[in-house]
Amino acid sequence: MNNALRTRQRMLAVALPLTAALYIGAEGLDPKGTDRVLTTTAIAFKVLPLAAKHSTQLYVSGSLSELALGAVAVSYAAIAMLVRKRGSMAATIAALIGGIGAFCGAIVNVFVGLNVAAAATAHVTRQAAARILIANFNSGPGQAFTDIYAFSEYLAPIIMGFALWRSRRVPRWLAVLFGVGFEVAEATASIGLAKVVLLMAPFAVAMVLLAVRIWKEAEPALPVTDNQERVLATV
Repeated sequence: MNNALRTRQRMLAVALPLTAALYIGAEGLDPKGTDRVLTTTAIAFKVLPLAAKHSTQLYVSGSLSELALGAVAVSYAAIAMLVRKRGSMAATIAALIGGIGAFCGAIVNVFVGLNVAAAATAHVTRQAAARILIANFNSGPGQAFTDIYAFSEYLAPIIMGFALWRSRRVPRWLAVLFGVGFEVAEATASIGLAKVVLLMAPFAVAMVLLAVRIWKEAEPALPVTDNQERVLATV
């Protein structure tokens, strides 16, 4: 493996713990009660006052969500590099679904986080802000992106966990920890930083351990000594 490829692989490895950190930060800082899809006036009227009260916090958590989802797409590609032969097709499918889902999720999180914070702090009536947000969520593209994101965020970790299990490139308990931990992380809502850290800890551990594996894959092979060459020649 040449130096450029080795450096590239190590950079991909760093994306995994970065993803976990960004996910935890985004969900931990998300104001409670604001992480909702605003499809009706009743929901919008409940969320808008909370968003106006915690607008700065919502801007920060929304921005972290965007970065986390970008890192997710990179992480899926990095994890797929671990899988060789058995499970490689499943890993490729998982990386594709996970990458597309992360892209759609980034758009949805603009609606949920940044747009809501902007609408809540704009000098317009609550009814006008609600109508704009509801129109976004109920539009054809808005519903499509939301559905694809919801479908992929739960399917991709299962497929990738299966690929890791089948490949035997990592311990099978790590494959299970990744799949289950990712599912729990995706389902975790804004419930406070301490609870988010506790619930997402298995996901974070799995991402760190997988990053270590990817990093080690990039280490240069040890040179073969003359004695080892003679032994291999006689085998």
